Amino acid sequence: MTTVNAYHAYAIANLRPPARLDDEVFTYMERIQATLDPFGGRFLVHGAPRREVREGEWPAALVLIGFPSMDAARGWYDSQAYQELIPLRTRHIAGDAMLIEGVPPGYDAADTAAVLRAAQSDRL
Repeated sequence: MTTVNAYHAYAIANLRPPARLDDEVFTYMERIQATLDPFGGRFLVHGAPRREVREGEWPAALVLIGFPSMDAARGWYDSQAYQELIPLRTRHIAGDAMLIEGVPPGYDAADTAAVLRAAQSDRL
């Protein structure tokens, strides 16, 4: 069964929360969905309390939010509503965040490998 992914861009955060969360963090969590809704954003992973680390270490909390496009992801992050919320989290939780575009429908890693292989052999 093949499904079409409605999300083509993502906000990814690697957060390192303290053992005890400040009340501002709870306020941030309570209010964030309202900032996502106008941009079609949806939590896909939030904290990942149940996870299996198969390689390396992953001591942080993962947050993954899907968006219909990179423009929607940028619009959300840059929106006044979200910009007002950010300090409620960043004052209390260290972390890294980025917006990233997903691969297009029909993407095949073998095609990318072929392009990279050819580019690498051209440099030899």
